[in-house]
Amino acid sequence: MSESLNICLSCGFCCDGSLIGFVELGKEELSRLRVLMEIEEFEKSGFFLLPCNNLGCDGCKIYPQRPRQCDNFKCGMLKSIENKELDFALAIETINVVKQKRIAIEEKFETLPFKLESPSFYFKVLELKKLLQQENNELSRSEHFLDLLSDLEELNKLVSKSFGVSYF
Repeated sequence: MSESLNICLSCGFCCDGSLIGFVELGKEELSRLRVLMEIEEFEKSGFFLLPCNNLGCDGCKIYPQRPRQCDNFKCGMLKSIENKELDFALAIETINVVKQKRIAIEEKFETLPFKLESPSFYFKVLELKKLLQQENNELSRSEHFLDLLSDLEELNKLVSKSFGVSYF
């Protein structure tokens, strides 16, 4: 098994909603994928929200029939592995650090005085960003919220550098 495939199976951030929030589908894929997953149609194309319902413990359950965008997506880490710019062991270490930081942040999400609606980590971060932008928001000045925001900014720097994706 290649290092590229191993890194993807170890990670899964593109499927679990950690790095992105949805996957676009082409109109030619809709009928084929409609039987495999729940999709939303939009104009002449479609999309599905992440986390993907076809992500299992062993990876993608529909891998041979996965959407074109899933097949074509390559995060910055995968590209670095393929270009031999990043050592596999260091990549795994980075993935584990991101997982730990995400878990810690999700635990802080649970202590907020409101419930974030999205099942996707990516969209939860966007919900918080929108809340922060609202004027006269007492929560955005609280120490707890500022601590959470600091953790999110630290995670954003790491995923931006390692995966080429940014929340902000």
